[in-house]
Amino acid sequence: MRKAELYIELENQKIKCNLCNHYCILADGETGKCSVRRNIDGTLFTLSYGKASGLAIDPIEKKPFYHFYPKSRVLSFGTPGCNFTCKNCQNFHLSQVVKDLGDSALEIQDTPIETIVKFAKKAKVDAVAYTYSEPTIFFEYAKDVITAFKQDNEAKNMKHIFISNGFMSQEAINDILENNLLDAINIDLKFINNALYKKITDGSLRPVLKSIKAFFESKVHVELINLIIPGLNDDSSSIRKLIDNVLGISDEIPIHFSRFYPAYKLKKESMTSEEVMISAYELAKSEGIKYPYLGNIHVPNTQNTYCPKCNNLLITRSNNNFSESLIVRNKCIYCGHKLYLKQQ
Repeated sequence: MRKAELYIELENQKIKCNLCNHYCILADGETGKCSVRRNIDGTLFTLSYGKASGLAIDPIEKKPFYHFYPKSRVLSFGTPGCNFTCKNCQNFHLSQVVKDLGDSALEIQDTPIETIVKFAKKAKVDAVAYTYSEPTIFFEYAKDVITAFKQDNEAKNMKHIFISNGFMSQEAINDILENNLLDAINIDLKFINNALYKKITDGSLRPVLKSIKAFFESKVHVELINLIIPGLNDDSSSIRKLIDNVLGISDEIPIHFSRFYPAYKLKKESMTSEEVMISAYELAKSEGIKYPYLGNIHVPNTQNTYCPKCNNLLITRSNNNFSESLIVRNKCIYCGHKLYLKQQ
């Protein structure tokens, strides 16, 4: 447990948490919607500090990032808790465990920051991914980990990436950007319908779109993921509306359309059809998205990167594994077009 950041004190020992767009107002003893931030005697504390879980090494393509240092390796971890209650969550055993079991879910051994730094250096990874659960809710821990890396001569050049629901507050965005904490973020744009956001996640749409725009206009690399769920957002109208909203920010942002598999509280739903997935990919491409991709499904060529100017094949991938690249200094070797991509 550690004193939290990004909150203000109110009257009668109440506090307002400014970490995400729930902006929870908590009386003494109350816990936020994330289940891991609590008002204790008028001071906000983060309960999940140091509770790292799932330490693993992955290819960056698995996150998924296709345009941020392809073929690099990342150290991934998360902590219990989440500010969303997604009925389809694949990682519910981590994200929802505190809501289900209470504080006992946090009775796990702390992972010191120096352990994470040492692990990353020994494994010789290129980046650290804050993932599995929403990284915003363990913001202080992530921030201290990032700071420790930047202060270590051997690890200071490692990159730091969030896989996020994008529901962080403007205050959190400002802190991230002002302190240069992140190099890249993958934001899960779940729905383009606010009622569905509320029903399935207990969040809302507008703050997510605002986050995408804010990070894209900064120096932080942005990619998006959209899980297509039958009966919720798999109709062509919803997919087209999502594409239009992304185009309103930029046609450069890569979109990963992901196939839904039954999970958690949506176990009775069917998986997304191949036809719908292919239709989403083709619609995005025809509407002007330069870098659409399909995930959780094997459809030939839909994980490859093509030059948006001359349409030549530039990066070949299979099952999220990088195969080869025909890009030099972020430019197509055929026509010289500069891609929205960062490479080593």
